[in-house]
Amino acid sequence: MASAELRDQLNCSICLSLYTDPVSLRCGHNFCRSCIVSVLDAQEAAGGYSCPDCRAEYPERPALEKNRKLRNIVERFSSTQPDMKDTSIFCAYCTKSPVPAVKSCLQCENTFCNDHLTVHNKTLDHILTEPTRSFDNKKCSLHKKVLEYYCPQDAACLCVSCCLVGEHRGHQVELLDEASEKKKKDLRKYLDELNPQKIDIWTRVQNLQDHMKNIQEKASNKRMNVSKIFMDIKKQVEMAEKKALSEVSRQEEKIVSQISHLIKKLEIQEDELSRKMRHMEEMCRVTDPIRLLQESDITVCSHGGDEDTGGDGGEVSFEEDLDEVLISLTSHRSMRDIVTNVTSELGVHVPDILLDVDTAPRRVKISEDLKTATDSYNKPVRLESPGRFVTSAQVLSRCGLFSGRHYWEVEWNQIGQCSVGLSYPSIEKKGEHSGIGYNDKSWCLDMYNEEYNVWHNSDVLTLSVKPTSPTLGVFLDYEAGRLSFYELCDPIRHLHTFTASFTEPLHVVFSVEVGASVTIRS
Repeated sequence: MASAELRDQLNCSICLSLYTDPVSLRCGHNFCRSCIVSVLDAQEAAGGYSCPDCRAEYPERPALEKNRKLRNIVERFSSTQPDMKDTSIFCAYCTKSPVPAVKSCLQCENTFCNDHLTVHNKTLDHILTEPTRSFDNKKCSLHKKVLEYYCPQDAACLCVSCCLVGEHRGHQVELLDEASEKKKKDLRKYLDELNPQKIDIWTRVQNLQDHMKNIQEKASNKRMNVSKIFMDIKKQVEMAEKKALSEVSRQEEKIVSQISHLIKKLEIQEDELSRKMRHMEEMCRVTDPIRLLQESDITVCSHGGDEDTGGDGGEVSFEEDLDEVLISLTSHRSMRDIVTNVTSELGVHVPDILLDVDTAPRRVKISEDLKTATDSYNKPVRLESPGRFVTSAQVLSRCGLFSGRHYWEVEWNQIGQCSVGLSYPSIEKKGEHSGIGYNDKSWCLDMYNEEYNVWHNSDVLTLSVKPTSPTLGVFLDYEAGRLSFYELCDPIRHLHTFTASFTEPLHVVFSVEVGASVTIRS
């Protein structure tokens, strides 16, 4: 009775059979994986998900958690309850109502319940087996006798006649039960060997699932961070727009106010001149010379006299215009602050990299802004310097990076051979091992003949991708010991990452050959 109750607890509520690969929902109910997947697939078409048992609703398709403990319980229960299999084999003598059979007699080829088996055993000493409908596979196909022996030499089950007169005569044979026990012993030994492998696989699967869950959580958090950053950028851009528009409006208001003031002043002068002109015209029509000559409100003056114009020379001009430079600087400063804030939030510093002319050999030309190195046949005159490269056409940056996370971009002219990377300042300046990537003090990405190669300590790796963009991004995480190269195509493509334990400051290093030129992008 207890066994039946336990079986009810181990039945899936969907298929009403013992759990197969049981999984759990968040609400705590368990189902066969295939059963619940079929239900969820059907619910997906309807646009909603819920538990078949408690009807708990889920806004998204629920995750299925493997229930290993329940699976182990089902496996142990099944192994200890062989009679629980649904054989549908009944006693051949219970004709009024079917009673499940407990044994079959190979000689009689009949099945018995407990009661009829007791009667059978009192009268006959036959070979019994588990309930079965097929007796042919229990008997020798040649002699039609019950199989009682096993021949290890031929791996065959035998009857008495096979042992005495058949082709197995003289072979060392065993009783079926003994052979079966030996086989079970071997199987148990094999199981003991397989169990650690199974546990190892389970552990690896669990680790992978944990790693997958960790990646999903990181991706979710990163999505939230990226969304927040761009939301902040939108707000800052809106503020920058308002600030620039406010500056335009301020200048407009100031200049328009000044122009309006001048217009009013000129209108007053115009009115005064009109009044004087009307009076003069009236006097011109006077016929009495004495009255005309004695009129005191007539002033004759030259053009531009201060008396008639209120002291501003008779001319009012205004040439002030919008200060477009100031407006542009306002926008530029705001956008620069936005970039600074974004790089700060991302935890990445963009260094101002300048090339050190004192490390460049004569064949390497350095631009005036110290941002570009070019392989040049017009060799400039340079003084001897202990830090100058002699053998290789390469140059170091002025300052080193000794901590933090940094990012910068470089652009290649896609001519000749160019290498970009990082190097300790203690790198050799001459000799066959002074080239970047040919020693344990430098790491570089080499671009030549439509091919990417990465070098360190004379070990080279040819990348499977082909160059598609002349612009590269370089990322350094000093503490994490990571140096990464990216091709700035669309989308951005990761090329290679070096990992190392950095022990000295790292200087940017360029190598240019066969007319190559490389520039640090601001």
